[in-house]
Amino acid sequence: MNGQTSHQQPKDGRHDDDTALTEFLASLMDYTPTIPDELVEHYLAKSGFQCPDTRLTRLVAVATQKFIADVATDALQQCKARPAVIKDKRDKQQKEKRLILTMEDLSKALREYGVNVKHQEYFADTPTAGLDPASRDE
Repeated sequence: MNGQTSHQQPKDGRHDDDTALTEFLASLMDYTPTIPDELVEHYLAKSGFQCPDTRLTRLVAVATQKFIADVATDALQQCKARPAVIKDKRDKQQKEKRLILTMEDLSKALREYGVNVKHQEYFADTPTAGLDPASRDE
């Protein structure tokens, strides 16, 4: 009896998995992802992958959306963990409420997912370098 039960259990489990997958793929037809199908199709085609099935395109869009959300959440946690630099007491209240996401925060979050970001260091001669002359407060 144990032999029959163990052979039937994987079949039933597999049937449940197949049914769940079929239902999930069917639900993708009614779902409008945040990332447009055209954009996903463009990058899939650019990488050499073409599939006329819209469900697969939307599956990639959902997976991409999840990845981006996870990275953004992790970057926010990195940003919150970073100590804020307070120059004077007036700015103390503003700094506590306002978070600034930096490339360093994003790089640390991406590194957790195996993505190494290399960016050019930006060196400015003055604190206002690169600003529009009309917007300078000097």
